[in-house]
Amino acid sequence: MTETLLDLKGLKCPLPVLKTRKALMRLNSGDQLTVLTTDPMAEIDIPHFCRENGHELLAAEKLEEGHRFQLAKGG
Repeated sequence: MTETLLDLKGLKCPLPVLKTRKALMRLNSGDQLTVLTTDPMAEIDIPHFCRENGHELLAAEKLEEGHRFQLAKGG
């Protein structure tokens, strides 16, 4: 299992979800991806993306400067 950090701070919708999708495509099932964003829509978009695409949202945290999401790639 690998853990990857994806810093998407400063990007606006829909780029955080699109770049998250692309990053997950390079990972193996069960690998973890931490996504950092400043886009307020990511709070809705990233969890929805995970539900729709079979990935697990392990954690979602609101930070002073945005959000941190921890995902596990689904099978």
